[in-house]
Amino acid sequence: MTERVQYTEFHPRWHRTRFPVFWWLRRRSYLVFVVRELTSVFVAWTVVYLLLLINAVAEDDAAYQRFLDWSGTWWVVLLNVVALALLLFHTVTWFNLAPKAIVARMRGRPLPGIWIQGAHYLAWALVSAGVAWLILG
Repeated sequence: MTERVQYTEFHPRWHRTRFPVFWWLRRRSYLVFVVRELTSVFVAWTVVYLLLLINAVAEDDAAYQRFLDWSGTWWVVLLNVVALALLLFHTVTWFNLAPKAIVARMRGRPLPGIWIQGAHYLAWALVSAGVAWLILG
């Protein structure tokens, strides 16, 4: 049994600013922020896809072949191409934000933001080269 709350004339009312649904389209920085947040869905898809690959490899040759057949369908290929593009966008925008999140100091002075960004891009290139070396031999 719920009791109805009676508001009096002097009862404070909540102030809620009304925002339009597409408020994030007003500025480029808002749009980039929202798109970067939405790319997390494709990060999750990539993790699921890789877990499915690992599971197929761990089972047997038939399971792996079924996974390859499924991965070769047009919609999975399209989804992975879109995911790759959005993952690159996600990575670049996060690396560009790194200097705002990391306060690194050398000899008591803050490092320039470009150095922090450069370190991230260098690490990305080195890891990518290492993975390419492992895969391609």
